[in-house]
Amino acid sequence: MSEQIEQIDTDQPASGVRWRRFAVTLGAAAAGAAGMVVLTAQGVLGAQFAISGMPFTVTADKLEGTGFEQFATLDQMIPDSPNQGDTGGQVLVIVSAIDKAELTNLCQSINLGGTNLRITAGNSGKPVTARTLVVDGDEIAGNASFKNIDVGQDASTVDKVPGVRGNPGVFAQQADTVTITNLRQNNYATTAAVFTLPNLRMSFSTEGC
Repeated sequence: MSEQIEQIDTDQPASGVRWRRFAVTLGAAAAGAAGMVVLTAQGVLGAQFAISGMPFTVTADKLEGTGFEQFATLDQMIPDSPNQGDTGGQVLVIVSAIDKAELTNLCQSINLGGTNLRITAGNSGKPVTARTLVVDGDEIAGNASFKNIDVGQDASTVDKVPGVRGNPGVFAQQADTVTITNLRQNNYATTAAVFTLPNLRMSFSTEGC
């Protein structure tokens, strides 16, 4: 396929793509690997870490990426984490990896109970840039388009982001490029080999992103 366009309704999330359901349906092989730890940027950054289990919101007016991969995996919290709830300390997520990314008007917020830690960057004509950006989340919404997309590939064979691959037998998709406008994500982890944030501002706020 030379190009595929996917529209995700941000005004009515219930009618959009639910990546939690997508991961459960298409990532069954990953869900069965009970002992698997986080695969975020494995082999690139040499970093495996236990997630806190506290989700955070990320929004951007526009994301443009070259080299895109996506597959399901399990992220793991520390033993007896106070945030594990009924999850057993594991969260089923979709790994979205981009070799080179630009994000316009980035906002990230985490609810700390009564207040939000809010981070903004990439405005005034200077986008956020990242290399080997890897995001673990369970929901994404926006208007997305892909160039030269392959859907249904084995996650262990993806090659658009050097060093980032999933487990054998897990459903994956990859593309030469990705563009998403009105991006909104519910994430549990983010890593990057390089992350540049022009006009960075961090503050506490009564409102999230």
